[in-house]
Amino acid sequence: MEIYLIRHTSPEIEKGVCYGHSDIPLKATFLMESEQVLNAIPKYFDKVYSSPLQRCKQLALVISEDITVDHRLKELNFGSWELKKWTDIPYNEIQFWYDDWVNASTHQGESYQDLQHRAVSFIKDIPCHYNSVAIVTHSGVIRSLWAYFNNIALKKSFHSLVIGYGDVVKIILDAKGNPKLNLKK
Repeated sequence: MEIYLIRHTSPEIEKGVCYGHSDIPLKATFLMESEQVLNAIPKYFDKVYSSPLQRCKQLALVISEDITVDHRLKELNFGSWELKKWTDIPYNEIQFWYDDWVNASTHQGESYQDLQHRAVSFIKDIPCHYNSVAIVTHSGVIRSLWAYFNNIALKKSFHSLVIGYGDVVKIILDAKGNPKLNLKK
């Protein structure tokens, strides 16, 4: 099976703002960026999945009119930090998370480990009879799945995979279910 993990295009949000579960719009460059994505992926998929957030759903609907939305594909839930500037989050709230961002939950949110658990749960639910699927999601989900399939520690997932807006990661599972990964840009 071929799995195409596709990151949403550029969001319309000020740099330095913490966002994950927040449903923010896309930049006016969406059509141009979505064309680049379409040029990097096959024309047909057995199934197209999407995070429920509009920055993913819009791209998924360009790929196919028939999409399945799954909440497990959302970005990290930053809880009370959502839509705050990183520099405005009190030190006493954020330092423990900086010290162990893989296992520590954000204030009223979740940990990166929690995100990986739900992302892997989603992947395991994909029917094995599909030949190819597209999954439009977020960088945290893609990196956590990259780590899972490559047996890489979550802490190293941000250093081992750089993924920009609109980038595609292709995972090929062989007959034994072993992955072969390849980053496409």
